Amino acid sequence: MFVSRNPVAGRTGGFIEVPWLLSLYIFHATPVFRKFFKKYLPSHETIRHNRFVALFGERLQHHNLWHLHRRSVAGGFAVGLFTGLIPGSNPVQFFFAALFAVAFKVNLPVAVITTLYSNPFTILPIYVAAYEIGAFVTGGTSNGMPEVGLHLMDKSISEWGPALIDWVVSLGKPLLVGMLLLALLLSSTGYFAVRAGWRLFAIYEWRKRAKRRRQKNEQSMGGMDEDSG
Repeated sequence: MFVSRNPVAGRTGGFIEVPWLLSLYIFHATPVFRKFFKKYLPSHETIRHNRFVALFGERLQHHNLWHLHRRSVAGGFAVGLFTGLIPGSNPVQFFFAALFAVAFKVNLPVAVITTLYSNPFTILPIYVAAYEIGAFVTGGTSNGMPEVGLHLMDKSISEWGPALIDWVVSLGKPLLVGMLLLALLLSSTGYFAVRAGWRLFAIYEWRKRAKRRRQKNEQSMGGMDEDSG
């Protein structure tokens, strides 16, 4: 229930909105959110049996790692955005996503799947942006970016990690500083964006449900008036 009937309203069928119920509705996943996450997120068993995630053993039992509510999902999204910029292949990023998710007790599947925004198709523009940021902060010049070939598509997955590390080292301090700053910017922006979006959508859904309930009540009250007439 999201509204309560006003006992003083009599046959007018008035409703009083209950603020704490709205807060509860915002905090926990609405049915739409649950359906979306269950459709696109990997199952609990798939995550638990990943050999890099399974290293955490019993620490994976905490309920916040799996429950879908505003804080855990926003936190998982932030963790995934941050660890997605750690140099290495996806398994390396999965491990660090799981590590941070367990440490901060945020949603683990969301954290792991979000790291995939960093992939062979996106890593080059992301790292170029990080280098530009780092060069600006450290007082360097973006024109000095060395010509280094990454060519991840020509390598096997097992070779991505060493190739990325070699590439990062060759770009030096500007890239490392820029990566840290960009990771912090993405994770903090993602965290607050998810929380704000969650709240706005939950309020929209709650008001829509409350409106349907009021309309249904008005219709039932109208039917009673016709019967009494």
